[in-house]
Amino acid sequence: MIEKNYQPADIEARMSVVWEDSLAFKAGRPDRRDAVPFTIVIPPPNVTGSLHMGHALNNTLQDILCRFERMRGRDVLWQPGTDHAGIATQMVVERQLMERQQPGRREMGREKFLERVWQWKAESGDTIINQLKRLGASCDWSRERFTMDEGLSKAVVKVFVELHREGLIYKDKRLVNWDTKLLTAISDLEVQQTEVKGSLWYLRYPIEGKSFSPEDPTTFIVVATTRPETMLGDTGVAVHPEDERYQKLIGKNVILPLVGRKIKIVADEYSDPEKGSGAVKVTPAHDFNDFEVGNRHGLRRISVLDKEGCLDLLDNEDYLRDLPEGAAQFAEEFNKVDRFAARKRIVERLESFGFVERIEPHTHMVPHGDRSNSVIEPYLTDQWYVDAKTLAKPAIAAVRSGETTFVPKNWEKTYFEWMENIQPWCISRQLWWGHQIPAWYGPDGKVFVAETEEEAISHALGYYVEQEVITVEQGREMALDRNKREGFITRDEDVLDTWFSSALWPFSTLGWPDDTPEVQRYYPTNALVTGFDIIFFWVARMMMMGMHFMKEIPFSTIYIHALVRDEKGAKMSKSKGNVIDPLNLIDEYGADALRFTLAAMAAQGRDIKLATSRVEGYRNFATKLWNASRFAEMNHCAVPDGFEPAKAKETLNRWIAHESAHTTREVTEAIEAYRFNDAAGAIYRFVWNVYCDWYVELAKPVLLGPDSPAKDETRAMVAWARDEILKLLHPFMPFITEELWEVTAKRDGLLALAPWPLKPAEPTPEQLAMLAAAAGPTDPLISPALVLPIFDHADFTDPKAEAEIGWVIDLVTQIRSVRAEMNIAPATLTALVLAGASTETKERAPRWTDVIKRMARLSDISFADRAPDGAVQLLVRGEVAALPLKGVIDVAAERTRLDKEIGKADADIKRAESKLANEKFVANAAEEVVEEEREKREAALARKAKLLEALERLKQAS
Repeated sequence: MIEKNYQPADIEARMSVVWEDSLAFKAGRPDRRDAVPFTIVIPPPNVTGSLHMGHALNNTLQDILCRFERMRGRDVLWQPGTDHAGIATQMVVERQLMERQQPGRREMGREKFLERVWQWKAESGDTIINQLKRLGASCDWSRERFTMDEGLSKAVVKVFVELHREGLIYKDKRLVNWDTKLLTAISDLEVQQTEVKGSLWYLRYPIEGKSFSPEDPTTFIVVATTRPETMLGDTGVAVHPEDERYQKLIGKNVILPLVGRKIKIVADEYSDPEKGSGAVKVTPAHDFNDFEVGNRHGLRRISVLDKEGCLDLLDNEDYLRDLPEGAAQFAEEFNKVDRFAARKRIVERLESFGFVERIEPHTHMVPHGDRSNSVIEPYLTDQWYVDAKTLAKPAIAAVRSGETTFVPKNWEKTYFEWMENIQPWCISRQLWWGHQIPAWYGPDGKVFVAETEEEAISHALGYYVEQEVITVEQGREMALDRNKREGFITRDEDVLDTWFSSALWPFSTLGWPDDTPEVQRYYPTNALVTGFDIIFFWVARMMMMGMHFMKEIPFSTIYIHALVRDEKGAKMSKSKGNVIDPLNLIDEYGADALRFTLAAMAAQGRDIKLATSRVEGYRNFATKLWNASRFAEMNHCAVPDGFEPAKAKETLNRWIAHESAHTTREVTEAIEAYRFNDAAGAIYRFVWNVYCDWYVELAKPVLLGPDSPAKDETRAMVAWARDEILKLLHPFMPFITEELWEVTAKRDGLLALAPWPLKPAEPTPEQLAMLAAAAGPTDPLISPALVLPIFDHADFTDPKAEAEIGWVIDLVTQIRSVRAEMNIAPATLTALVLAGASTETKERAPRWTDVIKRMARLSDISFADRAPDGAVQLLVRGEVAALPLKGVIDVAAERTRLDKEIGKADADIKRAESKLANEKFVANAAEEVVEEEREKREAALARKAKLLEALERLKQAS
C-alpha cells in the first residue's frame, strides 16, 4: 500500500539498506558472468572533503550511466575510492594539533605524525563516502580503494622505479610554484590568480661606460616591474629585436642598481614594445617567463629568496659571485628581510640614488596558494620531474585517432593545446603525508632508486665497492648487519604529487601491477565523467600512464561536464556567500529531486544555473508521480500475468503504448549520447504531460465507470505504463522508483536489476566477432542475449491511435491557450465549430465529445463547411477548429490590454538591448549580470511574439 504522503527521507534510508543487503551494485555477480563489462572509475574525492555541488553533479551523471547499463544487462563496475590529498590532509591534521595546543609535526617527528594522520583518516575519512551513498551512488562499495592502500602504493613505487629506469623520471633544478607558508612546491591547480591593486615601478638601469645622470636618458635604460625586490637577482634586460629604440644597446651591459653587477641587454621577442618602456628586467630564478628567456640567452640564475620568502643574500654564493667591492655590505643589511618589507626598503634606497623614474598604480593578477592564501613564489629548487613530453605522444595519438573521444568534442582542442605544449611535470612535494619517493642518497649524494630499501642498499653497496669507497668485506658486513650500515644511505624525505598516484587510478584500483582477473576483465574502462578543470591534471595523466603501462587507453569516452553556478550564473564561492550545499537540498527536497534537477540542466557545454526553486519543482514532479501511482493503486490497476500491451484494443491504451515506446527510444538514445538533459526532459514530459495530464485524465471515465473488458484492459495498461515509467526514471530518481516498484509492481527482484524497456537485437556476425576479440583470455564467449548496446528500434507503434488521441490533445491544448490569451473566465463556456472536417475527424469527434467539452470548457461542438464570422480560427493537425467569441469577450478592451502588454515588452527589450550595446557595460559588468540581461531580452522577445499572435487572433473575432 502506498503511503498517502511522499516522504523522501524515509524512502532513502530504507532503499539504501535494501540495495546494500542485496549486493545489488556488486560487480561480477554470478548472474552477469557472461555479460559484457561496463566500467567507470569515480574521480576520487579528497579524503578531507565533503559533498559539494560539483561532486553532486559529477556523481549523479556517473550513476545515471551505471544504473542504465546495469539495467541493460551489463556487468557494471563503478569503482569507488578516495584520494589521500597530500597538502589538504596534512593541513587538516596540523591545524588540529595547533588548535589542541599539541606538539607540531616537526616536534612529533615523521613516524608519529603519520600515525596521527592515519588515525584521523580512520575517524573522518569516510565522511564523503557516506554522503555519496546518500546521493544514491550505486558504486560497488565492497571494492572501495584509497590512494595509499598497500596495493595502490605498490603500483606507485613500481611506476616511479620503471620510469626512472627508462630515463623518464629525473631530478632537475627548475622553477616551481612555491608556497612560502606550507614550504612546499604546489601544482598549478592549487594556485589561484587573485586581482591585486599594486604599483608598477619604472627603474633606471645605468648603461655601462656612461656616467649615470637621472636627467640624461642616454645614460640609462628604463625597465618596468611589479616586483622590485627580485631585481637583486636580475641577470639581464630584454628588449624586442625590432624595437628601434634599443637597437644600438643590444649586446651591451647595464649596471644593476644597488648591486653593481654587470648584466647584458639581450634581444628577445618576449619583450613587448607596446608595454611599459619596452624593456623588461630578466630574473630567471624568480619568474617563469624569465626562466625561459634566460635559457634562450644563457643567463645566470640567481635566487635571492629563501624557502620562507625572505631575502637570502649573505651566504648565497650565486649572489655574491662577481659583485664589486662594497656590495657585500648591502647583502648583510638586507639578509633575511621579508620579501614585502624588503620591497619597501629597496624602493626607498633606489629613490635615494635617483634610480626610480616614476611609480604608477597597477592592478594585476598575483598567484596565491588556494589553501595557505599566501603569495606564491616562482622558486628555483631541485625537484623530481617526469618527462611528460615523451609520455604525452601516445596519449595525443589516441585522441587524434578516435580511440578516446571527448564529449563535447570541443574539449579535444583544449586537450591538444595542453598536451602539445606540455612542460616537465614536477612530482615531488615537501610534505610528509603521501607516497614517499623511493630514492635513497649515498654519502656523496649519489641517488639510488629502488622498490625497497633492501634493494637500494644492495645497489649502493655494489656501487661503492666498485668505486673503492668501501671494501668488499665492508660491503658484506653492511649487507648482513643493519647497524653497520646505519646512516650510510638516506631516503629522500619528499613525497609524490597527489596526481601521480591518481594518474594510475584506472588500473591500480584493479590490482595492477599483479595480473589480476579484475585487470583482465574491467580494463580499459568505458567512460570517464569529470570536470573541465582537471583535464590536464588528471585526465591527461591517466591517459599517459595508461598508454605507457597498460599499452591501452584507460577509457574510450571522456564526458566533460560544466560548472554548477548560482541562479544568477555566478560561480559559487564562500566569499560571495552563494554556495548551495547539496546536503541541505537533500534534507529539504530529497536526493531524487536534486539528482533530477542536475541531470535536467546538464546540457553539454553549458553551465548549470541552479536555483532552489528548480529543485523544489522536481520535488513536485516526484510527488506527481507518487500521487499518480496511488491513484492507480486505489483503482486496482495491476498488470495481470501474460499481459501484452501490443494486443490492447482500446485506442487510448494503444496510444499510451505507442508514446511509451517513443519515449523509451528517446531516453535511451539521449543517455547513449551523454545528452542527460534531453533524456531527463523526455521522461519528464512523458510522466507529467503524457501519462498524468492526459492518459490518466482520459482514462478516468473508464476507470470510474462500470466493469467491462475496456476497464480491465485500461487498469492493466495504467499499471503497465507506470512500470515502464519506473524503469525509465530509475537511473535519474532511484529512491522513489525503487520504492514504488517494490510496493506496486509486486514482482520478485529489484528495479535496479530489472531489464531496461528497450530490448537488444540479435548482433550481426561482425559484431559478435568484434566482441569475442575484445574479451579477455579468461572471459567466456559473450552471450548474444547480452550484447549491448545494440538495439532493435522497430518497437511498438500505432500511428492511427496517435493520430486520434493526438488530435484530442492538440485541440484541447489550443482551445485552452486561446481562452488564457483572451482572459476568458473558467466559468464561461464557449462553442466549438469544426469547419470542413475530414471523414476521420467526423468519426472520432463523437467518441470524444464529452471529454473535449469537459476539458476545454465548451458548451457545444458542431460541424460546418466553413468557420463562422467573428470566430477565432485554430489549425489543429491541418484542419480548422473555430471558436465564435463575439459577445463572449470585449474585443476593444482586450485589444487595448494586449497593446499595453506589447508596449511593456518593447520597453523591456529596448532597456536590455541598450545595456548590451554598451561596450563598457559588457566589458566591466560581472559575467552573470551580462548573461541576465541577455536572458531578459530573450524573455521579452518571446513574450512579445506570443502577444502579437494573440492580437492577430483577436482580429479574427472583430
